[in-house]
Amino acid sequence: MTEQTEPSADRLWGLPDPALQPDFYAGVPSKRLAAWVVDVVLILVISLLALPFTAFTALFFLPLFFTLVGFAYRTVTLARGSATWGMRIMAIEIRTARGDKLDLSTAALHTLAYSACITFVLPQVASVILMLTGARAQGLPDFILGTAAINRPANP
Repeated sequence: MTEQTEPSADRLWGLPDPALQPDFYAGVPSKRLAAWVVDVVLILVISLLALPFTAFTALFFLPLFFTLVGFAYRTVTLARGSATWGMRIMAIEIRTARGDKLDLSTAALHTLAYSACITFVLPQVASVILMLTGARAQGLPDFILGTAAINRPANP
């Protein structure tokens, strides 16, 4: 028998190990859904409040305006605390593969990948399946970027 000299791929992660620390991933998919609902409502409110500042011309392209406001909201909130306001309410946050909080570029890439998934049915279905079946409950954007949503640690 030979000893394994290289660490397993799972040990290279800075994220909590789902087998050793399952509490970090407990209930995350349902919390993400609830956070998403909160975020959509907040984005709608922000969009409606911003509407007068466009001299109401945004009414002519409201879906695009809502999408742009949502992109800005998600990118900024993820970059400032690794969680949108909905995620903060649900006590979850997104961390990189090294376990770090998201920086601006990673937050923008995560939001871009999320936007692409939500635009098309198949990537969104794949994302939900990954969240429900994966050990780290990662959606497709998380899987691509190596990020994961976790329950917020007591000592960040």
